[in-house]
Amino acid sequence: MNLHQLVIDMAAAEPDNLAVTDAGHAVTYRELDQHANTLAAVLRHNGVGHGDRVVLWAEKSVTTVAAMQAVLRLGAAYVPAETNTPIARVAAMARDCAASAVLTTPDLSGRIRTELEPSTVCLDFTDTDSRARSFHEPVAADDLAYILYTSGSTGRPKGVCVSHRNARAFVDWAASELQPLPADRFANHAPLTFDLSVLDLYAAFSGGACVCLIPSHLAYAPAQLVQLLHDQHISIWYSVPSALALMIREGGLLDRPAPATLRAVLFAGEPFAITHVRQLAGWTSARLLNLYGPTETNVCTYHELAAADLDRDRPVPIGTAACGDRVWAQNENGSVAGPGDEGELLVEGPTVMLGYWGRPRHQGPYCTGDLVRVLPDGGFDFVGRRDHMVKVRGHRVELGDIEAALTTHPDVAEAVAVVTGTGVDARLTAFVLPHPDRQPGTLALRQHCAQQLPRYMLVDHVRTVTELPRTRNGKIDRSALLAIAAPSHTAQGT
Repeated sequence: MNLHQLVIDMAAAEPDNLAVTDAGHAVTYRELDQHANTLAAVLRHNGVGHGDRVVLWAEKSVTTVAAMQAVLRLGAAYVPAETNTPIARVAAMARDCAASAVLTTPDLSGRIRTELEPSTVCLDFTDTDSRARSFHEPVAADDLAYILYTSGSTGRPKGVCVSHRNARAFVDWAASELQPLPADRFANHAPLTFDLSVLDLYAAFSGGACVCLIPSHLAYAPAQLVQLLHDQHISIWYSVPSALALMIREGGLLDRPAPATLRAVLFAGEPFAITHVRQLAGWTSARLLNLYGPTETNVCTYHELAAADLDRDRPVPIGTAACGDRVWAQNENGSVAGPGDEGELLVEGPTVMLGYWGRPRHQGPYCTGDLVRVLPDGGFDFVGRRDHMVKVRGHRVELGDIEAALTTHPDVAEAVAVVTGTGVDARLTAFVLPHPDRQPGTLALRQHCAQQLPRYMLVDHVRTVTELPRTRNGKIDRSALLAIAAPSHTAQGT
């Protein structure tokens, strides 16, 4: 079944249920269905058809969600871009995927029109077409549904191509796991360019629930997020851990009882410090689930928090396979890693992407580049990135191990380690974000880590910060921290 069938079915079964809300607008499933058909008519009139790509350059809104549905109803694929994405980058994405159209707001359409190829039409959300009707083009399971552009190692964005089959494998698993109902309200914290949003939207639609879109300017406004959680009676929350950590640390999340409606808190995208997980577990009886997977596979493993996890000194496991995927760890000699061993996580199955746009179709298992440790029950602990495995003082060091040790200190909320220099000049720098009103000293942190780590893994420099730089998706921006650390590693211990 295709993605857009979910809304079509709900518009028939539960037409008056609220489907999507944004800061100033709310629509029912009937209204969302009608809005999608209206926009589909505009796109069809301007030549968009089966297999085409449409860039959606807009802020999160009810209209943007309707536009996603409109594109899918024509058998085309949508390519989301945030409004703060530079014009040159949006135009480059449109050229790269040979987009038939860019659909955006009136103010942005005038700015980008001249940057597009002659074959790409520029439309805005105010365009109308009186020939609106019900659109439902036949779509095959392996037809392209959307493209998510990620940062490429060469500086050129890579378009991850996701089919209806890929997306539905994840959505159907999430719906089975969460059992969404019409009374549920999903918080959509992630941008629509981030694969976390796929669960927010389509798992909600599968059960006739409501999606509460959180505007981008509130994504890291902790007090407002906490207020929204209560005011909107959120029942299912899904975000990167850093958003939840900020809500705990600066938003007063724990200062009042958890909403009675809250029944599941999901997090993904980066390790979640165990101290924060313990705080969440003490605050709410809602299910706590750690989801894992790169954009190229969406979610491929998951772990639901158990009481024993709270006794760990590391982030909770990333767990076992999800969504019908098969996952395993492969060690350096190419064999399957067993319990206690470490290796790179490989994934094969229905959620693995079609491939990168403009490149050959992906074949075989997907190599995540993530290092994991195999647990006795067959699940996995996330160890770190292969590209975060560094050589310091002649030893291989996984930066994630250092970060995990630092975050077990009671004064530390978050920590990121980077390495500067090479060979004998390699030095480890830790950026530490303290808990409010705490000021951990360098010596105390080094002594704390010395109880958990070998001497060669002790950091050379500790820098206390008031905030950590983030990428657009809310993950730690390691490149920005590396640029800060690089000039400063001569002053040891600072």
